[in-house]
Amino acid sequence: MEATTKSQIEDLIKSKKVFLFMKGTPEMPQCGFSAGVVTVLKNLKIDFGSFNVLSDMKVREGIKEFANWPTIPQLYINGEFVGGHDITVQMASSGELQKMVS
Repeated sequence: MEATTKSQIEDLIKSKKVFLFMKGTPEMPQCGFSAGVVTVLKNLKIDFGSFNVLSDMKVREGIKEFANWPTIPQLYINGEFVGGHDITVQMASSGELQKMVS
């Protein structure tokens, strides 16, 4: 991964306490898994930043390498990789997600 792509990803993650790399935008998700994570965050009234990986192929591929996680969406809290759709839904159900954010 290019150093510029890596620093762009790091800057994005640091820009908000909760940050989501997703396909599409929160207003118009372009995959069911991205939509699912957005729904969880909105239902819990969690403020989050996001990046549409479909708008930048370098970030789309770079984020997979960055997190060593092959799929998107990817959720970060306090700069740490949390997981994708299934993990986010599971953590929200158990209340763990809300604890991490508060």
